[in-house]
Amino acid sequence: MKIVPSLKTYHWKMAMMAGITSLVVTSQVFAQSAINRKELVERHKVINTSVDTLASLTVGNGKFAFTADVTGLQTFPRVYQKGVPLGTQSEWGWNSFTDTAGYKREEALKAYHLNGRDITYLVQWSSVGGRNKQAADWFRANPHRLQLGNLGFEIVKKDGTLVSIEDLQNIHQELNPWTGEIQSQFSVEGVPVTVSTYCHGKEDVIAARVQSALLQEGRLKVRLQLPYPTGEWADYGTNYTHVANHTSTIQSSNANGAWIRHRLQTADYFAGFTWKTKAVIAERAPHDFLITPDKNSAVFEFTCLFTPRKTNTAFSFALTKASSEKELLTFWTKGGVVDFTGSTNARAPELERRIVLSQYLMKVQEAGTCPPQETGLTYNSWYGKAHLEMPYWHLTHYPLWGRTEYLEKVMTWYAKVAPFAKGIAKRQGYEGIRWQKVVENTGEEVPSSVGAFLIWQQPHYIYFAELIYRNRKDSATLRKYKDLLFATADFMASFAYYDKETKRYILGKGLIPAQERFKAESTFNPTYELVYWRWGLETAQQWRERLGLPRNKKWDEVLAGLSPLPVQDSVYLAAESATDSYTNPEYKTDHPSVLAAYGVLPKSRSLDTATMRRTFDLVWNTWTWADTWGWDFPMTAMTATRLGLPDKAMDALFMPVKTNTYLKNGHNYQENRLTLYMPGNGGLLSAVSMMVAGYEGSAALPGIPKDGTWKVKWEGLKKMP
Repeated sequence: MKIVPSLKTYHWKMAMMAGITSLVVTSQVFAQSAINRKELVERHKVINTSVDTLASLTVGNGKFAFTADVTGLQTFPRVYQKGVPLGTQSEWGWNSFTDTAGYKREEALKAYHLNGRDITYLVQWSSVGGRNKQAADWFRANPHRLQLGNLGFEIVKKDGTLVSIEDLQNIHQELNPWTGEIQSQFSVEGVPVTVSTYCHGKEDVIAARVQSALLQEGRLKVRLQLPYPTGEWADYGTNYTHVANHTSTIQSSNANGAWIRHRLQTADYFAGFTWKTKAVIAERAPHDFLITPDKNSAVFEFTCLFTPRKTNTAFSFALTKASSEKELLTFWTKGGVVDFTGSTNARAPELERRIVLSQYLMKVQEAGTCPPQETGLTYNSWYGKAHLEMPYWHLTHYPLWGRTEYLEKVMTWYAKVAPFAKGIAKRQGYEGIRWQKVVENTGEEVPSSVGAFLIWQQPHYIYFAELIYRNRKDSATLRKYKDLLFATADFMASFAYYDKETKRYILGKGLIPAQERFKAESTFNPTYELVYWRWGLETAQQWRERLGLPRNKKWDEVLAGLSPLPVQDSVYLAAESATDSYTNPEYKTDHPSVLAAYGVLPKSRSLDTATMRRTFDLVWNTWTWADTWGWDFPMTAMTATRLGLPDKAMDALFMPVKTNTYLKNGHNYQENRLTLYMPGNGGLLSAVSMMVAGYEGSAALPGIPKDGTWKVKWEGLKKMP
């Protein structure tokens, strides 16, 4: 059997769809009518008929997720580790290695002389002896998110040897996003196996129902392996070395279940099994457990709960199945939906597929109470840590698609970590709170030579609160978020440096824009950040007015004196300090965030749309698109939409670039080390909501081409600001 990564196939199909000329037929937008949501979602089931390591499938509840191979469990984790790995991750599962050197976070602080004073930043740097860099590296890697376990099958052939993935025959696997079921069928030496896999809608429970004569022959068993964390940038859950550095024990067992305890340096958690028919569990090797079902039945049902605390709650396959179906039914029947039925444009089915599967992936991997990492709950990237500039792309779609409650859960996390953010501002001599960039699960800042200087995460809290208020329109929302919103604005006003010579407020020096290609010590006044600063302070003033409070004088002073947007040769520069924005090849890579100034954000009074249109055209025609990220394409589509360029908006979503690849399972592929990238999925949903529902002041469907080939039915979407 050939194991098919199939990335080239994805690229070819995408390029073909991007290049197909729209069919010239008469069509028009449907009048609003009821949409058969179940039919819409289920026509985008994911179907695997061969082993494709980039097409593994995930079930989850938003705070816990489990990714399976073609057997429906995690039977072959090493085969998949270079594709979309077979992860089992949670929000609570973290560990730190033992710190034998006694590192302190402040050892990574470095002072920079900026705007006439010294300001300390938490960065990766080396002084004499190099301990600063060692401390920074320690806190980058610790704590790290855990791969909780590999839960799969052990299948034996007639000759007594273990089945390899090449031995699987007659593969047919389906993921139904409507119910959260993975149904897997395959055969071994002519004997069929059918597996149904679910994740509980609220608890961290995996349930499976297995049917096969191999059970009666004693040739199919359930296996749990507990890997050791790598402590590296990525963790695929396949590190079976260092067996002496952690312990795994069977705490208790009986005919219908067992508890296994896994202890590491700072992590201590359990895997609790229940099964319907009799079975026995045994430790075959350190951290390797085998469940042998009774041979009297050709059906075996079991559940596995991963938890930091043992519980008396009993779970079953039927209960888990019902919970999954209930939660997803609520998710799909509430909130926004877009239906392209009747469209003759060749791109319509693929765009609809991306929309549906992106919603599913967000629900099962990024609907918890903490900001997600870039790879969701599949595998570690950046040690499993969240980046606080990225929640815009992870979470903004939720209120735009009428699912505000998912964003509100993460806003509670912001409140918990605000003391750390306030500490950063105080340490640096600013007012208010300065939101972190890279964060531990506790909310503390992580050293980063780039992240410490980013500022575009700062207004996100204001943006999120404003989206929530627009959907709620109640005074309770204003009261709930006002304190942190005002503290966010206080930092923004104090960060702006007043230059007495030019008599204006400047952002920088001492920042790195969203386009991470510029040196912090010399960069100032990036276009996107200037617009976002203005929007954030103006919105904060609106909140004060809504609450019956007087306008903040300092904020108004900064607004009145904030630097104009930097223009050169009739286009916007990436930053005022970057006069070679379009002549230096290095500066035409990474995020073209200059476009976000009128795309992500509404029109600022300081922005000229004709200048932005010229900037858009220059970026579109000369950017090094091969060196971009998955959210850059929806960002570009949003700018095109506001500029009245719906054809370009759709072209941006289908730009034939590797980082704009959407795999069979719906994941946005980037590269070999980043085989999935959730900000691309979230960005797609935000862009589509704008292209369909519009933005404040626009008519509906501003981003849908008017060539007669698109028919759009939609409901439940909210306008973007």
